[in-house]
Amino acid sequence: MTTAAAGARARVRIEARADGRGGTALPVLSGEGPLAVRRTRGVLGAAHVVLVGAMGGPLGGDAYAVRAHAGPGARLRVGSVAATLALPGQSTPRSTYTVDLEAEGDGHLEWLPEPVVAVAGGDLAQHTRVALADGARLALREEQVLGRSGEAPGRITSRLTVRLAGRPLLDQETCLGTGAPPGWDGPAGTAGLTAVGQLLLVAPELRGYEADALSLAPGVALLPLDGPAVLVSALAPDALRLRRLLDEAAQALGRTGV
Repeated sequence: MTTAAAGARARVRIEARADGRGGTALPVLSGEGPLAVRRTRGVLGAAHVVLVGAMGGPLGGDAYAVRAHAGPGARLRVGSVAATLALPGQSTPRSTYTVDLEAEGDGHLEWLPEPVVAVAGGDLAQHTRVALADGARLALREEQVLGRSGEAPGRITSRLTVRLAGRPLLDQETCLGTGAPPGWDGPAGTAGLTAVGQLLLVAPELRGYEADALSLAPGVALLPLDGPAVLVSALAPDALRLRRLLDEAAQALGRTGV
């Protein structure tokens, strides 16, 4: 991934551990630069935290990085308080956002941020890397909105790589928006729609899941992975509809609160 030119640097570290009393402790919870992290009230036994942007961005030239780790038996949910706006900078349009997620055996990690908006003139390179031990659980949601209302989209290059028990589970990359390779908004791409999202679920009970057992809405595709895992991809005209489609898919798969 191309390194962003000099700009703001944001670093977040989250460590979750089982506290031995049925709950989850956060021995490490730190944020530097324009990203802060705060613990919020969650469900019994789980630790809920949110990312808070101290300023708009990332701007071109900025580099954001988040690392979250759930130890054995820990339950960690990470969200954000608002959408992330990928904005152009004065010297360069490109910004970078890397996310590293790790869950150990019997750990439960949820990465459920608000959407990333590719603002006109911006160029965001986003890479989410996930490492899961055997028996770990993951719920990961990514949503991208191509441009604000009434404007052309910026470009967003997004890669998701997931390893389970040391072996590859998923490795995919998309490039969308102004400046992306031709065809990104055609029939084989977004088909002119402006909201793109996916939901990845990894859990032992998904082993052997049959895709044809579930009828999904138009614009939604379900792909069982050799995980045990399921990947749901969706296209929608706006962020609200996209979230509804992903929530409905999660509920159909027996997941609530995603």
